[in-house]
Amino acid sequence: MSKFEIRSARESEFAQIKNLIQLVGINPSGLDWKRFVVAVNDEGKVIACGQIKPHSGDILELASIGTHPDYERKGIASAIVTELLKTPTRPLYLICMEHNGSFYERFGFRSIDEDEMPKYFRRLKKLFKVADVVMQSGEDLLIMKLG
Repeated sequence: MSKFEIRSARESEFAQIKNLIQLVGINPSGLDWKRFVVAVNDEGKVIACGQIKPHSGDILELASIGTHPDYERKGIASAIVTELLKTPTRPLYLICMEHNGSFYERFGFRSIDEDEMPKYFRRLKKLFKVADVVMQSGEDLLIMKLG
């Protein structure tokens, strides 16, 4: 298994975080290095990241969970999520593609129905459905909640 260290991000790593997020193709909005936890390898390179992102109305989202493809399936994303969940933050939501749902269920997240979703997440789900007419992903977008 690759050696890595999990810790709070440093300002000097922000470009690496943005590059990683772009590489893995996740939402690049709402990035603030101060909220990130990163995994770094022996050379000090950011190989995974994640954040808890605030939204209006005291809504918090587990977001930007990404691992460099060379380091996938080594428990690094799990370590990032575990570290982020050490801060008691409830309620906590996340957005993911359906195939990633079981990963987050291990941490206590559950998929929620539209009537349980804050307005922000209902809007995103509707936008995804419209966009998926073109993308034809064959997958659903899950909105999940901790607890």
